[in-house]
Amino acid sequence: MKTTTKPKFQVIVDDKYCKGCGLCVHFCPKKELKISKEKNKKGYFCVEFSGAECTGCLRCALICPDAALKIIRQQ
Repeated sequence: MKTTTKPKFQVIVDDKYCKGCGLCVHFCPKKELKISKEKNKKGYFCVEFSGAECTGCLRCALICPDAALKIIRQQ
């Protein structure tokens, strides 16, 4: 019997571009993104990836107006 495991994904946030608008946080179905409590160099509260339940749906990356998110599949 074969057992299959779900692929794991990670969201990479480029804090040079993220302005902390929160659209990705709102649209994440698994609520794996949150607004950081620390400011970036430009003074914005960026988004952080906070978990391991990401399904790789790409909603966050597609809704981001600044293209600051990248989703990678982990082995």
